[in-house]
Amino acid sequence: MGKTVIVTDSTAYIPKSVVERYGIRVAPQILIWGKETFRDGVDILPDAFYARLKTSKVMPSTSQVSPGTLTSIFQPILDAGDSVLGVFISGNLSGTMASAIQAKDGLVGQPIELVDSRTTAMALGFQILAAARAIEGGASLKEAADIALRAQDNTGVMFVVDTLEFLHRGGRIGGAAKFLGTALSLKPLLEVREGKVEAIERVRTKTKALERMLDLVEERIGKRTPVRLATVHAAAQDEAQRVLETAKARFAPVETYLTEASPVVGTHAGPGTVGLAYCAGV
Repeated sequence: MGKTVIVTDSTAYIPKSVVERYGIRVAPQILIWGKETFRDGVDILPDAFYARLKTSKVMPSTSQVSPGTLTSIFQPILDAGDSVLGVFISGNLSGTMASAIQAKDGLVGQPIELVDSRTTAMALGFQILAAARAIEGGASLKEAADIALRAQDNTGVMFVVDTLEFLHRGGRIGGAAKFLGTALSLKPLLEVREGKVEAIERVRTKTKALERMLDLVEERIGKRTPVRLATVHAAAQDEAQRVLETAKARFAPVETYLTEASPVVGTHAGPGTVGLAYCAGV
């Protein structure tokens, strides 16, 4: 009897060492910059992306993982006698889930389960890791898929952006549209809710917004344990590190990560974004 292999996309930000430990396959999203095309996190890494973004007169755009790319990842796994658990970025934020469904439909009768995480960043990553731990403990394909689904109720991600310009331009702004035109001194605090980017509130400074984000994460976590946390940042590592250190002292997490927004997500969130993903009770 074969094993279950998890496949996800590059917006999950799971650290490379953890990806390797659990044998997770990562399908890169696509970054389009002028006439150039890059595989997210493969052909262009965050440092190079943000450095180029500062001076580029042409703004990048993005495209989801194609059905063909996912088929090329699924097929060798299946040929080896193993099964596939695909857990991907919210279908409301990307067409990747639709590509995965199309790839599965072309592999009729094969052991493939797909889960729409309804989120992104390490909120997606924590769902995957819950399933990975279950698989390591002997869970079947269906059991692991169910665990990833159940983890959705225990995970979330909030973030503070310097400007809504990038989300608006990329069409990912969702309920945060009501903050457009906000004075530059007011920083939007957002979250991914029900698979979409939604507004929480506007805070006068970024420092205060990050403090408020921690307060709201505490509300979301409640008394559930264990707690797992990950900061995500777009060219704002020092701020993200400070948030993570404060969160560690406050929530006593059993697992923490400092992660960097991939170029594809950085295209939509914009430089300076700092977020906090959490998982509680899983």
